[in-house]
Amino acid sequence: QVQLVESGGGLVQAGGSLRLSCAASARTFSSYAMGWFRQAPGKEREFIATITRSGGSTYYADSVKGRFTISRDNAKNTVYLQMNSLKPEDTAVYYCAAVRSSSSYYTPRSYDYWGQGTQVTVSS
Repeated sequence: QVQLVESGGGLVQAGGSLRLSCAASARTFSSYAMGWFRQAPGKEREFIATITRSGGSTYYADSVKGRFTISRDNAKNTVYLQMNSLKPEDTAVYYCAAVRSSSSYYTPRSYDYWGQGTQVTVSS
């Protein structure tokens, strides 16, 4: 069982930045690929970014490419999402997720463990 706890959300003006953190309880954190997703009211959960176990490869949704950066620190059991140039359409609840392996890291159902989410609100 892996417990994930997100933090770092809040209210920010358009153009601002936030850094989300996700702390994992797993003893073998480096065995899990990690992902960030978001869900706005009335919308489906949306893939944002994923990072491989070692942190050597990262992948992003087109909507955030060039603005968001996913990273991880396996020594601290933590994955991060640096969000720059935020837009009002980035407003959502942001979730981190973990999976040991999957054929696809872009869909929510591929992930086995989820955090409780953290709210990000971007004002115009």
